[in-house]
Amino acid sequence: MKRAPALLSIALAAALGLGGCSMFHHTMPAPAAPAAPVAAASPAVETIPFHTGVSSATVEKMAKQQGCTGGQGAGLITQPGPVEVYRMRCESGTMSGKVFMARCELRQCRQM
Repeated sequence: MKRAPALLSIALAAALGLGGCSMFHHTMPAPAAPAAPVAAASPAVETIPFHTGVSSATVEKMAKQQGCTGGQGAGLITQPGPVEVYRMRCESGTMSGKVFMARCELRQCRQM
């Protein structure tokens, strides 16, 4: 009767030994091919919808003093709040083709 537990323990040890070894001898997948270089693309231009803000009129007056006139006017490009940033495209005047930007904090605006 002592032989059965001894044979069982030998069989168990052999099974664990073989199972444990196979755990370390699996093949690794081949490395992926290197990615092809990305061609230089032209930078994307983000279009921001036009929204007026509480200081739009003030920024438009500031832009006019700097020689920026025309277009839709001063549009809010940030979320409404205590600090807002406005942008105005200059279509005529001395700043034609440029952009006038201003930052307004609690309705006190300064050119950027």
